[in-house]
Amino acid sequence: MTSNKWMVLAAVLASVPCAANAQAVLTQRTISYSAALEAATVSLEACRKNGYKVTVTVLDSGGGTKVILHDDGARPHTIENSMRKAYTSLTSGRTSGEYGKANIANPQSVGILHLDRITTVEGALPIKAGNDVIGAIGVSGAPGGDKDAACAQVGIDRIAKGLAGN
Repeated sequence: MTSNKWMVLAAVLASVPCAANAQAVLTQRTISYSAALEAATVSLEACRKNGYKVTVTVLDSGGGTKVILHDDGARPHTIENSMRKAYTSLTSGRTSGEYGKANIANPQSVGILHLDRITTVEGALPIKAGNDVIGAIGVSGAPGGDKDAACAQVGIDRIAKGLAGN
């Protein structure tokens, strides 16, 4: 055998014990269905009080959909838009508006906008338990992303007590 083959064989054999002892199960913190539903319902009600017909989407920490509430009279595009906002907030760990501002400030990062479910539109917030992002809530349909974000914040505020103990 040549020395290169011996080095490859040694590297493979050295990695085998590591693979055998690899952790097979992970525990991932995520928002519960009950908390997601409560946050979404409260966000929807906050927007309704202001006369806004919106869609609210809550995602879990893995990007899966926990809840979508599409209000009577909300425009069809708000379903996708609220999900994109929530996904952007979840994956960036910040509000979708902050993500958008950072993206505009750095034109070299525009390529990321070609990824599925990413947007720069304001209206979503990460849901955190301590420093862990356990979900995100996105709202779409109010006359401005700042108003969408305000409704989302009301929903997070409602479940904040349950997030603090985790």
